[in-house]
Amino acid sequence: MNITATLNEIASLSIEERIDLVQAIWDGIAAEQIYLDLTETQKQELDRRIEDSEANPENVMTWEEIKGYIKEQK
Repeated sequence: MNITATLNEIASLSIEERIDLVQAIWDGIAAEQIYLDLTETQKQELDRRIEDSEANPENVMTWEEIKGYIKEQK
């Protein structure tokens, strides 16, 4: 496979076609259910976030609140 030629061909697609291609690739990866091993640091961070979420279930933001917060930062 010539990756450069493939990338050039992909670049010639419309945005909609490239999005469809990315979705198809992602679906193929998900179907294979290949999961990379997490590092110990990543596992610890996920555990920390789960514990925080369980300890503070009210500490959440709606999608609308998140978008508003981001817009305020500009």
